[in-house]
Amino acid sequence: MTEPLLRIDGLTRRFGGVVAVDNVSLSIPKGEIVGLIGPNGAGKTTLVNLVTGFVPKTAGRIIFEGRDITRLPAHQIARGGIARTFQIVQPFPEMTVLENVMAGALFAGNGNNLKEAADKARHYVEFVGLDRFADVSASELALANRKRLELAKSLAMGPRLLFLDEVNAGLTSAELGHALELIHQIADTGVTIIIIEHLLRVVVSVVRRLLVLHHGAMLSDGPPHAVLNDPAVIKAYLGTKFAQRHQAELEEQRIKYQQQIGQTTDHGNDQPRHGDGN
Repeated sequence: MTEPLLRIDGLTRRFGGVVAVDNVSLSIPKGEIVGLIGPNGAGKTTLVNLVTGFVPKTAGRIIFEGRDITRLPAHQIARGGIARTFQIVQPFPEMTVLENVMAGALFAGNGNNLKEAADKARHYVEFVGLDRFADVSASELALANRKRLELAKSLAMGPRLLFLDEVNAGLTSAELGHALELIHQIADTGVTIIIIEHLLRVVVSVVRRLLVLHHGAMLSDGPPHAVLNDPAVIKAYLGTKFAQRHQAELEEQRIKYQQQIGQTTDHGNDQPRHGDGN
């Protein structure tokens, strides 16, 4: 049996009397795109914080690529191949876009010197579509471009597992289309992706597996259609009226986004891909 890329066993985090993550166990095979959804306060970001080492664990184990990383600090986990974006993007405001991405490359040891880090950073700045802003101060970027910068910084760290925490929040429909295309291109290089997302129309268009957290515990895990029709998920998260009203719409949106991504990919087959600069 193939060892999963990530395995979580009985992960728990208590803040005083509040159980933010409650005995969560799951495994993520290499190469998957997985959606993580749930109501506000369900524990989604706390789960990410636990895996990436930003918050200490109360109980449980985390195994990444066969190695126990449960007690490792955040910087060692990041350098070991797990990267993330943040809900609230906070680039280094006085540094340029290129310098911000260089910082990610240097932090992860993904460049032995400034020249290598700069070359790596230029590759990812171009990949996310920010090449014309490379020498612009990060403080001057609009929200959509700050989201792209956050993604470029994470990619420059050379992750094998990437958490995207609300990376699509606040984007327009056109910007969402570009973001979804980037997610597919990243996945095509073998990076495993876990997307934390409230926009169901977006998440069901890119994932083949959904995880649902509720009150910190795993409520449902499976293919999107099965999960969104799970009575427990409808009761705790979607609501009966929403489920009845939007099931057909969600399926239509999923097909629409996948067709858009397919057309974009067909037109771009001769373009360099994410891994070509490595």
